Amino acid sequence: MATARFPLVEHGISPARKIATPGRKQGCRFIPSRGSMDFDVANFMLAKENMVEGEISPSKEEYKKQLAGNLLRDTNVVRKQSRILAFRSKPPSPPDGFEKDNRSLYSENLQAGATKRSRTFRYIPQAPERTLDAPELLDDYYLNLLDWSSSNVVAVALASTVYLWHVSTGSIEELVKVSEEAGPVTSVSWGSDGKHLAVGLHDAEVQLWDTVALRQVRSLKGHAARVGSLAWNGGPILSSGGRDATIFNHDVRIREHVITQMTAHEQEVCGLKWSLSGQQLASGGNDNILHIWNASMMSSGGSSGYLHRLDDHQAAVKALAWCPFQSNLLASGGGSSDRCIKFWNTQTGVCLNSIDTKSQVCALQWSRHEREILSSHGFSQNQLCLWKYPSMAKMAELTGHTSRVLHLALSPDGYTVASAAGDETLRFWRVFGAPESTTLARTKSKEAAGTDSLSVRSTIHIR
Repeated sequence: MATARFPLVEHGISPARKIATPGRKQGCRFIPSRGSMDFDVANFMLAKENMVEGEISPSKEEYKKQLAGNLLRDTNVVRKQSRILAFRSKPPSPPDGFEKDNRSLYSENLQAGATKRSRTFRYIPQAPERTLDAPELLDDYYLNLLDWSSSNVVAVALASTVYLWHVSTGSIEELVKVSEEAGPVTSVSWGSDGKHLAVGLHDAEVQLWDTVALRQVRSLKGHAARVGSLAWNGGPILSSGGRDATIFNHDVRIREHVITQMTAHEQEVCGLKWSLSGQQLASGGNDNILHIWNASMMSSGGSSGYLHRLDDHQAAVKALAWCPFQSNLLASGGGSSDRCIKFWNTQTGVCLNSIDTKSQVCALQWSRHEREILSSHGFSQNQLCLWKYPSMAKMAELTGHTSRVLHLALSPDGYTVASAAGDETLRFWRVFGAPESTTLARTKSKEAAGTDSLSVRSTIHIR
């Protein structure tokens, strides 16, 4: 009999554990450096110790003094208890009149504040901080079933039920369970206020939920097939993409909520992302096409034309991520027949770079604190890869999932990433470093977040 599994509880018997930096215990062996030894002096001192006082002739005594004067620069070495090795708290002072030629060269920039503190190496844990069970998580590449709010709550859709996991307390809430006719849930997306959650359904409906009061506040209709992708523009505009190849922009404040309709895709819209400024929308489809839409070109109440039509990908385009530190920079990832991450200048439509990852690209997530991007993959290794931008040198490869890693979501502080996979587990990785306590670090974090930090504080008024 199979063991019953409960949603969003610790996976296995091991609780969340802190991954310590691996290190080796340092022994106490002393390995001398032969380069710093003077064997002539050592041989002389050892020979002196073995000599008997009455057996040395006057000529040999004079020779010893001359040798000591040349090697040790000390004519009284025979009478002194000289040492080959001497341990002192600090080296002896140089002789009078001795001046180091390079002293001025290495002391020119030693004024206060002139030197720059060297950057320390950042350890990237290879195991997740926490693993939660996610039974009945649909293994469907075209859906978007995971999101993390600005109020630190993770929303995940498991079959026909949406659960809320409060990260700070570990408590779990069931937000909604839809009927078999309406379900399953096909997409979730948090509003910028961290309070309202948009839920897309298989029956083409979009529901808006107040997660504090745990009640539905609106129902948005217009699609003719399931709604697999949702995206907020940082304010009251919600975009939805469906299997009917249509994108709708909904203004959730007004009764006639559909303000724009976009019909450039030929197959299911599986990826939607607004830029941090709310000025551009990226959409990816199962037709292998990436479209860039400009907010200023979206006509009210009618259809809208795209700014760019990008057809470089050779498979479905689901993974989309806008860069937080460079405007008009978009990363996109292709499916199993493409396997590439591409970077675009969305102002000109030019592809800046393309990297073959050798596996299906399911999701992408930029770091807010470093110039890095995280990608999640499918067959064959089902791994997460951390890349340095713009060199795209691979910094780390995180394994643990046993099926394709379909979804990624970033924590409010920008350091932890949640991943959800077809193996029905939810894993939390501290891949983008750890929070710093210094004022400088907080300032850099706010600057990197850009306008996104402002949108978090905005309020959505839903009619």
